[in-house]
Amino acid sequence: MMVGALVATSCKSEKKDVKDAAKEVKKEVVIKAKEEVKDVKNVVADAVNSALDGVKIPSFSNAEVTENLKAYAAYAKDYIAADGNVVKITAMASKGIALVKKGKELASTLGADEMKKFKGVMSMIQSKMAPSK
Repeated sequence: MMVGALVATSCKSEKKDVKDAAKEVKKEVVIKAKEEVKDVKNVVADAVNSALDGVKIPSFSNAEVTENLKAYAAYAKDYIAADGNVVKITAMASKGIALVKKGKELASTLGADEMKKFKGVMSMIQSKMAPSK
């Protein structure tokens, strides 16, 4: 009987420790999630509209990157407006190539997080251009 009481008491203690640990982990997860949401809100708040509908350009530590993306979005808008006109598209080709080249040079100076943002915006712009090709 004493052994049974001892086992039952120790199990309750372990269950309490597990519950306390679970509560602490949950608390840490919630705090981390709130921080990540705050970071995302800051990125979105810093984003500016581009020449293309639905494309927002976030700010970068290097302002030239932001300006390059704005210029590329304006180029993309003109490209889309050309509506497949080969003469217009050919005339604009060198500008597009130069913007992409400059963007790659500038992006090479970015950290991993900003590089991910840069690639995301470029992909978004290029996806808007794809139907026009």
